[in-house]
Amino acid sequence: MSIAGFTTQDFDTMAIPGLEPRMESLIANVRPKLEEIGTEIKPFLSALTGDEMFPHVAKHARRTINPPNDTWVAWSSSKRGYKALPHFQVGLFSTHLFIVMAVIYESSNKEIIGRYLEQHASEVKAKVPGEYYWSMDHMTPGGKLNSEITEQELSEMGRKLQKVKKSEILCGLSLPRSSEPLRDGDNLAELIRSTFEALLPLYKISF
Repeated sequence: MSIAGFTTQDFDTMAIPGLEPRMESLIANVRPKLEEIGTEIKPFLSALTGDEMFPHVAKHARRTINPPNDTWVAWSSSKRGYKALPHFQVGLFSTHLFIVMAVIYESSNKEIIGRYLEQHASEVKAKVPGEYYWSMDHMTPGGKLNSEITEQELSEMGRKLQKVKKSEILCGLSLPRSSEPLRDGDNLAELIRSTFEALLPLYKISF
Protein backbone atom coordinates (compact mmCIF):
# COMPACT_ATOMS: atom_id res chain seq x y z
CA MET A 1 0.00 0.00 0.00
CA SER A 2 1.06 3.62 -0.36
CA ILE A 3 0.47 6.49 2.02
CA ALA A 4 -0.95 9.94 1.37
CA GLY A 5 1.15 13.07 1.78
CA PHE A 6 0.18 15.92 4.08
CA THR A 7 -1.62 19.00 2.78
CA THR A 8 -1.97 22.60 3.91
CA GLN A 9 -5.40 21.65 5.28
CA ASP A 10 -3.84 18.97 7.50
CA PHE A 11 -1.49 21.47 9.13
CA ASP A 12 -4.26 24.08 9.39
CA THR A 13 -6.31 21.51 11.32
CA MET A 14 -3.90 21.84 14.25
CA ALA A 15 -4.73 25.55 14.56
CA ILE A 16 -8.54 25.34 14.42
CA PRO A 17 -9.98 27.08 17.51
CA GLY A 18 -11.89 24.93 20.00
CA LEU A 19 -11.60 21.30 21.06
CA GLU A 20 -14.60 19.89 19.17
CA PRO A 21 -13.97 21.61 15.80
CA ARG A 22 -10.27 20.72 15.88
CA MET A 23 -10.91 17.10 16.85
CA GLU A 24 -13.60 16.78 14.18
CA SER A 25 -11.17 17.87 11.45
CA LEU A 26 -8.32 15.85 12.96
CA ILE A 27 -10.38 12.66 13.00
CA ALA A 28 -11.67 13.24 9.45
CA ASN A 29 -8.49 14.43 7.73
CA VAL A 30 -5.30 13.77 9.71
CA ARG A 31 -5.87 10.60 11.70
CA PRO A 32 -6.52 8.36 8.66
CA LYS A 33 -3.14 9.41 7.23
CA LEU A 34 -1.39 8.65 10.52
CA GLU A 35 -3.07 5.24 10.60
CA GLU A 36 -1.86 4.57 7.05
CA ILE A 37 1.69 5.58 8.00
CA GLY A 38 1.51 3.37 11.08
CA THR A 39 0.55 0.32 9.02
CA GLU A 40 2.99 1.05 6.19
CA ILE A 41 6.06 1.58 8.40
CA LYS A 42 5.35 -1.25 10.87
CA PRO A 43 7.04 -4.07 8.88
CA PHE A 44 10.08 -1.91 8.14
CA LEU A 45 10.54 -0.94 11.79
CA SER A 46 10.04 -4.51 12.96
CA ALA A 47 12.78 -5.70 10.60
CA LEU A 48 15.02 -2.75 11.51
CA THR A 49 14.82 -3.20 15.28
CA GLY A 50 14.52 -6.98 15.40
CA ASP A 51 11.37 -6.66 17.54
CA GLU A 52 7.76 -6.74 16.43
CA MET A 53 6.68 -3.09 16.47
CA PHE A 54 3.13 -1.89 16.94
CA PRO A 55 1.66 1.45 15.78
CA HIS A 56 -0.29 3.61 18.23
CA VAL A 57 -2.19 6.61 16.87
CA ALA A 58 -2.91 9.41 19.36
CA LYS A 59 -6.57 9.54 20.37
CA HIS A 60 -6.46 12.61 22.68
CA ALA A 61 -9.32 10.95 24.57
CA ARG A 62 -8.66 12.59 27.94
CA ARG A 63 -9.02 16.13 26.66
CA THR A 64 -12.12 17.99 27.78
CA ILE A 65 -11.26 21.67 27.15
CA ASN A 66 -7.95 22.39 25.44
CA PRO A 67 -7.48 21.12 21.87
CA PRO A 68 -4.25 19.22 21.11
CA ASN A 69 -1.43 21.28 19.61
CA ASP A 70 0.03 18.24 17.89
CA THR A 71 -0.94 14.71 16.92
CA TRP A 72 1.08 11.63 15.99
CA VAL A 73 1.55 7.94 15.41
CA ALA A 74 4.10 6.14 17.60
CA TRP A 75 5.61 2.66 17.25
CA SER A 76 6.83 0.57 20.16
CA SER A 77 7.52 -3.08 20.90
CA SER A 78 4.39 -3.30 23.07
CA LYS A 79 0.91 -3.86 21.73
CA ARG A 80 -0.55 -2.18 24.83
CA GLY A 81 1.13 1.21 24.49
CA TYR A 82 4.30 3.15 23.80
CA LYS A 83 4.85 5.71 26.59
CA ALA A 84 6.70 3.35 28.92
CA LEU A 85 9.17 2.34 26.20
CA PRO A 86 11.62 3.96 23.78
CA HIS A 87 9.63 4.58 20.62
CA PHE A 88 9.57 6.13 17.17
CA GLN A 89 7.10 8.87 16.22
CA VAL A 90 5.79 10.76 13.22
CA GLY A 91 3.51 13.69 13.95
CA LEU A 92 2.64 17.27 13.20
CA PHE A 93 2.10 20.66 14.78
CA SER A 94 0.44 23.40 12.72
CA THR A 95 3.92 24.59 11.67
CA HIS A 96 5.88 21.42 10.92
CA LEU A 97 6.10 17.64 10.78
CA PHE A 98 8.44 15.71 13.07
CA ILE A 99 10.07 12.28 12.69
CA VAL A 100 11.76 11.28 15.95
CA MET A 101 12.95 8.64 18.38
CA ALA A 102 11.79 9.42 21.91
CA VAL A 103 12.11 8.28 25.51
CA ILE A 104 9.56 10.26 27.51
CA TYR A 105 9.16 10.77 31.24
CA GLU A 106 6.90 7.74 31.81
CA SER A 107 9.76 5.43 30.80
CA SER A 108 12.42 4.14 33.20
CA ASN A 109 14.61 3.60 30.11
CA LYS A 110 15.50 7.30 30.24
CA GLU A 111 18.05 6.45 32.93
CA ILE A 112 19.68 3.93 30.58
CA ILE A 113 20.01 6.35 27.66
CA GLY A 114 20.88 9.10 30.15
CA ARG A 115 23.91 7.21 31.45
CA TYR A 116 25.06 6.47 27.92
CA LEU A 117 24.66 10.08 26.81
CA GLU A 118 26.52 11.38 29.83
CA GLN A 119 29.46 9.05 29.23
CA HIS A 120 29.53 8.94 25.40
CA ALA A 121 28.26 12.36 24.27
CA SER A 122 30.97 12.83 21.62
CA GLU A 123 30.32 9.39 20.11
CA VAL A 124 26.55 9.98 19.98
CA LYS A 125 26.92 13.46 18.51
CA ALA A 126 29.18 12.08 15.76
CA LYS A 127 26.58 9.45 14.75
CA VAL A 128 23.58 11.79 14.55
CA PRO A 129 23.09 13.85 11.34
CA GLY A 130 23.73 17.55 11.82
CA GLU A 131 20.25 18.59 10.68
CA TYR A 132 18.52 16.46 13.34
CA TYR A 133 17.41 18.23 16.50
CA TRP A 134 17.49 17.38 20.20
CA SER A 135 14.71 18.25 22.65
CA MET A 136 13.89 17.49 26.28
CA ASP A 137 10.20 18.37 26.02
CA HIS A 138 7.83 16.55 23.66
CA MET A 139 5.10 19.13 24.33
CA THR A 140 7.13 22.02 22.92
CA PRO A 141 7.96 22.29 19.21
CA GLY A 142 11.57 22.73 18.17
CA GLY A 143 14.87 22.08 19.89
CA LYS A 144 18.58 22.42 19.20
CA LEU A 145 20.23 21.11 16.04
CA ASN A 146 22.86 18.42 16.47
CA SER A 147 25.23 20.58 14.40
CA GLU A 148 24.87 23.35 17.01
CA ILE A 149 24.74 21.40 20.25
CA THR A 150 27.94 20.89 22.24
CA GLU A 151 29.15 17.61 23.71
CA GLN A 152 28.85 19.23 27.13
CA GLU A 153 25.17 20.05 26.49
CA LEU A 154 24.47 16.48 25.38
CA SER A 155 26.24 15.14 28.44
CA GLU A 156 24.18 17.46 30.65
CA MET A 157 21.00 16.15 28.99
CA GLY A 158 22.14 12.68 30.00
CA ARG A 159 22.58 13.76 33.60
CA LYS A 160 19.10 15.32 33.67
CA LEU A 161 17.56 12.14 32.30
CA GLN A 162 18.98 10.25 35.27
CA LYS A 163 18.11 12.76 37.98
CA VAL A 164 14.98 14.68 36.95
CA LYS A 165 11.77 12.66 37.23
CA LYS A 166 9.88 14.50 34.47
CA SER A 167 12.83 14.60 32.05
CA GLU A 168 12.68 13.12 28.57
CA ILE A 169 14.65 13.08 25.33
CA LEU A 170 13.73 13.29 21.66
CA CYS A 171 15.93 13.32 18.60
CA GLY A 172 15.06 13.46 14.94
CA LEU A 173 14.01 15.52 11.97
CA SER A 174 11.73 18.56 11.84
CA LEU A 175 10.32 19.64 8.47
CA PRO A 176 8.46 22.92 7.84
CA ARG A 177 4.89 22.43 6.62
CA SER A 178 5.89 23.78 3.21
CA SER A 179 8.56 21.09 2.65
CA GLU A 180 8.12 19.34 -0.69
CA PRO A 181 8.71 15.75 0.58
CA LEU A 182 5.62 16.01 2.78
CA ARG A 183 3.30 16.39 -0.22
CA ASP A 184 4.13 13.07 -1.87
CA GLY A 185 3.35 9.90 0.07
CA ASP A 186 6.11 7.79 -1.47
CA ASN A 187 8.76 10.43 -0.77
CA LEU A 188 7.47 10.86 2.76
CA ALA A 189 7.53 7.12 3.44
CA GLU A 190 11.11 6.90 2.19
CA LEU A 191 12.11 9.87 4.36
CA ILE A 192 10.53 8.26 7.43
CA ARG A 193 12.37 5.00 6.78
CA SER A 194 15.76 6.67 6.26
CA THR A 195 15.29 8.83 9.36
CA PHE A 196 14.41 5.87 11.55
CA GLU A 197 17.40 4.00 10.15
CA ALA A 198 19.65 6.89 11.18
CA LEU A 199 18.04 6.95 14.64
CA LEU A 200 18.39 3.21 15.23
CA PRO A 201 21.68 3.53 17.21
CA LEU A 202 19.90 5.86 19.66
CA TYR A 203 17.05 3.40 20.01
CA LYS A 204 19.48 0.55 20.66
CA ILE A 205 21.32 2.36 23.47
CA SER A 206 18.00 3.01 25.24
CA PHE A 207 17.68 -0.58 26.45
